[in-house]
Amino acid sequence: MTAEELTASLHRDIPLCQAMGVTVRQADPARTVLAIPPAPNTNHMNTVFGGSANTLAILAAWSLLHLRLEGAQPPCHIVIQQNRMHYLLPMPDAAEAVCSFDDHAAWVRFSDMLERRGRARLTLHAEIHSVGRLCARFEGEFVAVQQSPAGGAADA
Repeated sequence: MTAEELTASLHRDIPLCQAMGVTVRQADPARTVLAIPPAPNTNHMNTVFGGSANTLAILAAWSLLHLRLEGAQPPCHIVIQQNRMHYLLPMPDAAEAVCSFDDHAAWVRFSDMLERRGRARLTLHAEIHSVGRLCARFEGEFVAVQQSPAGGAADA
């Protein structure tokens, strides 16, 4: 899936993405980069709203897992179970979330669990940058659940 295709998919399937102006700058199974403009994501302090930054980080991590599971059989639903965000600096302009993943051992454990139980958890990390500075760090736990042949989540 290209960056343009992922942007279109996010806008179609998660309407908030379109309202936030989310764009995908890089989309591959090892690294995703998503961005938002300052407007409509500005708060009363004229910086990026924390909720927008958190949503952007969730989307970057979710997108990376989505790309890694693209073509999986059976297909999977992905949801976030929990997350933690550390805000380090205000974001005075556009924000960019970068999620990278290269932990082969964690991926093998995740894949094995998904195959055995029909569901698995994976922790992903992202960084949020604005005006060339690291402004926030994100950690989220995502759950993938295999879909049953009827299209719902498999009983696990």
